[in-house]
Amino acid sequence: MKNSVQKSEAYIVDALRTPTGKRRGSLAQVHPADLGGFVLKALVERNAIPAEDYDDVIFGCVDTIGPLAGNIARSSWLAAGLPLTVPGVTIDRQCGSSQQAVHFAAQAVMSGTQDVVIAGGVQTMSQIPISSAMIAAQPLGFSDPFSGSTGWRERFGTQPVSQFYAAQKIAEHWNCSREAMEQYALESHARALRATAEGRFAHEIVPFQGLAHDETPRETSLEKMATLEPLEPGSWLTAAVSSQTCDSSAALLVVSEAALKRYNLTPRARIHHLSVMGDDPIWMLTAPIAATQRALKQCGLQWEDIDLVEINEAFASVAQAWLKETGYAHARTNVNGGAIALGHPLGATGARLMTTLLHELERTGGRYGLQTMCEGGGLANVTIIERL
Repeated sequence: MKNSVQKSEAYIVDALRTPTGKRRGSLAQVHPADLGGFVLKALVERNAIPAEDYDDVIFGCVDTIGPLAGNIARSSWLAAGLPLTVPGVTIDRQCGSSQQAVHFAAQAVMSGTQDVVIAGGVQTMSQIPISSAMIAAQPLGFSDPFSGSTGWRERFGTQPVSQFYAAQKIAEHWNCSREAMEQYALESHARALRATAEGRFAHEIVPFQGLAHDETPRETSLEKMATLEPLEPGSWLTAAVSSQTCDSSAALLVVSEAALKRYNLTPRARIHHLSVMGDDPIWMLTAPIAATQRALKQCGLQWEDIDLVEINEAFASVAQAWLKETGYAHARTNVNGGAIALGHPLGATGARLMTTLLHELERTGGRYGLQTMCEGGGLANVTIIERL
């Protein structure tokens, strides 16, 4: 019965982002509501839809404390001076939060309950570093989210629940040596620097207060990387092979076919597939492997049908393991660099990746683009978009 129901389509009309500000860089003191509000206002102003006609604003954000608290989706919309009648909701699927925001927006459109939705995210990691919410809870007697859970302890014992532990296990299991990871990281920076120099990001970035380019890509070398200390004793991981903390916001406009006609809009892409999948929470970062394989099977595509892939470079070992297991070409993966060079603003990364994926499909003339990312708890979202 489920397969007999005709699915409505969800279309991407626009996608943009702010530049990525490096840690303690140009965006460090910007309030997240102003950073998120800036990208929302820019999106509204670029499209011929009355601001009061937007059905919802769905934003991803992680560690929603301090200036990120209080429903930052709603706060950003209001800080931008946009209509009081438009609602907003903030979601947390860890690193995949704004990719999930796009999924929720598309699902709302596909269900026929909404026609015009903005999906995106914002994160100001200079102000609220990663795991700030957990650190804030320590005075209350909570050392981690699982402390005191009998059920968790019975199922998983006392194994560390740590992205660093998981990334190291992945490096060992898939034979990603420190040298190999550093070579991968160097290539990520080289691709990002080349993309910037060639103006590939020019159409997706809206300059903010004079900042027009990402601050995170670096001119570096294998020699410099080799001097860095491991993140943990005995680990092969260093800051060089890890995603950068940063500040950024990104947003996409997702609409129905009825909205395309009503506002005379030109769709740039169609949501071809969306899914999410779980995996072992101790290994944590391996879920994209099985999730992408299942996604292709579900929608009837082969790897040769996929023109470009964006996978979040939480750590070099995560992307390298994915490449080894899927056999997909590195030459068509993160072609403009990944989070090692462009940063990982947690709740905004999913929307940033999709924004870059859409623009690169348009630049190269590709048809299908696939996006996936590892997420805390052993999760992975997969989105496949079709350029129109």
